[in-house]
Amino acid sequence: MASEGAGQGGDGPGLVVDLSRLASASLATAGGKALNLGLLAAADFPVPPGFCLTTPGYRAAAPPELDAIAARLDGAGLDGTGAGSFDGARSPEETGRYDGGRGLADDDRNHLARQAREAVLAAPVPPGVEAAVRGAYAALGSGQVAVRSSATAEDLPFASFAGQQDSFMDVDGADAVLQAVRRCWASLWTDRAVAYRTTNGISHREVGLAVVVQRMVDATTAGVLFTANPVTGTRTQTVIDASAGPGQAVVSGAVNPDHFVVETASGRILQQPKDQPPTLTGAQLRELTSLGDDAQHLFGAPQDVEWVIDGGGKAWLTQSRPITTLYPLPDDDPLNGQAAPDATDGADTRVYLCGTLLQGLTRPITPMGLSVLGLMRGSNKGPWKYANPGLRMYVELTPIFRNKSGRQALEKMLPLADGRSAAVLPALLEDPRFSVTRPPRRKSGRRGKAAPARKQAKGSEGTQSLGLVLGLIPAMVRALLWPDRELRRAQRYQDRLADQLVLPLPATAARRLQHTEDILATSINKLIQVTLPAPSVGYLTLATARRLLRGIAKPRELEAVLRGLPHNVTTMMDLELWHLAESLGRDPEARRAFMELKPGELAARYRAGTLPVPAQSALQAFLSTYGHRAVAEIDLGMPRWSEEPDHILGMVSNYLRVADPELAPDRQFARAAEHAEARISELVERAGAKSRLRGRLVALCLRRTRQLAGLRELPKFCIVLVLAEMHRQLAEVGAELVKNGTIGAAGDAFFLDFDELRVGLRGADLKGIVAARRRLYDVELRRRRVPRLLLSDGTDVEAAMMAAEAAKPRPASADRLAGTPASAGTATGKVRVVMDPVGAHLEPGEILVAPSTDPGWTPLFMTAGALVMEMGGVISHGAVVAREYGIPAVVGVADATTRLQDGQSITVDGAAGTVTW
Repeated sequence: MASEGAGQGGDGPGLVVDLSRLASASLATAGGKALNLGLLAAADFPVPPGFCLTTPGYRAAAPPELDAIAARLDGAGLDGTGAGSFDGARSPEETGRYDGGRGLADDDRNHLARQAREAVLAAPVPPGVEAAVRGAYAALGSGQVAVRSSATAEDLPFASFAGQQDSFMDVDGADAVLQAVRRCWASLWTDRAVAYRTTNGISHREVGLAVVVQRMVDATTAGVLFTANPVTGTRTQTVIDASAGPGQAVVSGAVNPDHFVVETASGRILQQPKDQPPTLTGAQLRELTSLGDDAQHLFGAPQDVEWVIDGGGKAWLTQSRPITTLYPLPDDDPLNGQAAPDATDGADTRVYLCGTLLQGLTRPITPMGLSVLGLMRGSNKGPWKYANPGLRMYVELTPIFRNKSGRQALEKMLPLADGRSAAVLPALLEDPRFSVTRPPRRKSGRRGKAAPARKQAKGSEGTQSLGLVLGLIPAMVRALLWPDRELRRAQRYQDRLADQLVLPLPATAARRLQHTEDILATSINKLIQVTLPAPSVGYLTLATARRLLRGIAKPRELEAVLRGLPHNVTTMMDLELWHLAESLGRDPEARRAFMELKPGELAARYRAGTLPVPAQSALQAFLSTYGHRAVAEIDLGMPRWSEEPDHILGMVSNYLRVADPELAPDRQFARAAEHAEARISELVERAGAKSRLRGRLVALCLRRTRQLAGLRELPKFCIVLVLAEMHRQLAEVGAELVKNGTIGAAGDAFFLDFDELRVGLRGADLKGIVAARRRLYDVELRRRRVPRLLLSDGTDVEAAMMAAEAAKPRPASADRLAGTPASAGTATGKVRVVMDPVGAHLEPGEILVAPSTDPGWTPLFMTAGALVMEMGGVISHGAVVAREYGIPAVVGVADATTRLQDGQSITVDGAAGTVTW
């Protein structure tokens, strides 16, 4: 790389580069900040002149002991202790991305960081580096400059590192510049920078730091602009914060800046200060908006831009970095990183509902998991269109919004599935972008053969769907007339399915891969035909009873009928786990092991076969039946309990702490069943008072509900059985690919699809593809907020509504949260916020507060006093199980996991849908 500027003798070639010549530099040489400024300068953006002291200068000045300190920080996490790492198998080929330092306590990590800082500050600046800096500073014209850190792990697409390293303003004189350079180098090792790298899995040994020196602009106004709304995610808006004076005050939060929101395409001002004259004129806002939009197009992604306006009114850009917190657009392809170029043109805005949130799943899904879900639903064939932004499954609702009957159905059904989505539905229905439209009439004979082909394709799909539905009717009739016979039929199918999934051995990796695809293609439709009719009848008869009881009983009175349902495989699993814990509690050695050891330690002993004999055999028996289940089990890529039993072992430890016999889950379940039977008798009597026939019909319907509705978990149970076998076979394929050198770890197989695995078996190197997808997956694992309703322009609909509401004056309510009533009853207890059920500890009677739940959470329900969830509706999994167990539940409570704190005493009213304290 050519050097620019004065003072570069033979000792310092390549150390200093003018910003205007930096566009061709690498990230490893210039760091993120300098590289972006170089790209802006090369594209003729108004960038203050300056130079970059490249990373070789830092490397030359770094003291010898620094590498050993960085190695200690990196090595601490290489044993898989990193929180959130996928199934403990991280590929070493992930180019500089480790779990470094996560195994260290904060104090130890900070102590090492301080040692590194002190070592850098004590080391002399090499003569060649000093000469290069002095020469470049003189060539710049001396005077006041800004000296800014530019780390190689900075301003990245997945991690901005904003404010993690230091910058210094108004630096005057060569000596002061050199001192600021040294302090910038040392700031690579601030506690916050080290912690940030640790959190983002970036190697401390690989990171380096360049320094940008720029002429200071005498700013009259300065601030920050975002080319997408960082709160709502809307890509068609520019948000600008501005304040008089230099921009550091705005960036640091030391002032309350003027806040503007501008429609990017038109320049129309959507929001500005009302109580005082604004800092920026309309012309300045439009100029800044245009500069930001041009920068976004230059970098190909939304940007966070720092800017200043000098005394002559000229705008300068002093920094541009990606906005890393935005949720990906629905048009983004999560598997190859490409986005649709016109995703934000606003011409055809679409609306999407997050299907994985409706399944109680907040975490991302592995690429293989997404691929399999797509194959199960027939990809995008048929009336439903899907997208996978952020490695989560979204279904497009735009056609339903634009259809009158579709809107009516959505208004009825969405509140049952997710109360929070239903709460924002009215605003969307009023949005003119989604108004009801009539489909255009097709003219015959003017479009050649294409129209008949489309019609034929649609007809074929419709015929298949209709055929599937019609095929369920005979079984539904049988279930209604002979429920016991249908129960036995479903059980026999479950046993046959397990036998059909077995692959004869020995088998090659190619045969295993083919078997995996075959069982997916052949089992799902048959599974649905056999397992779905009975629970469907159970809920249809409940709906019929509700109609028969209209005017006799309130709809919520029928909730009790669903408590303590028999034949629910998930409930049966939980009760078996409780009985397992009871048996182990009677063995002193087993009880001591479970009370003293952590779940991970217990799991290690189980795998080694060294648990106390009763525990080893009991757990083995339990996992032989339920080992195919998992937390987030609809994701084929997730490890099954048979592989990682930590979660189950932790639940056993929790159950052993139940001291009050009345809190025993089996007793609670029995009481719930008794309550349900009593309610049925009461409702039948009240209906019989109207007419004897009505009483008999209500009795028949509610008895069928009790007999059949509990089978609602069986279809998913069987699907997960299929997924578990697919997981096992693909793990074997992954192990074979590791031997071939195709991938770095067996778990990498779940970051590929079937075609890619097939290519890998022919010898192709897939490490690069896997590394990119694992980076994306890791980013999404750390995401705390997932939009439940997402527009194609990136708008998180709920966030946009909350932002609009927050802007309205309203009386504060500091002691109350509201959500959707999900299970009647009240309970008072201490809060236990649980973000991940694996290893979670819940004392009997504590209030479980969670973002959402799926079947992997249900063992926690058995000791919970009540349930509060951020997601969900009255038919979501957590709500249904809470009703079955008879515990109060409120779902759809926004920000519950942050507003409520561990140990806080609260009262949950499941009928009113409130949480108070």
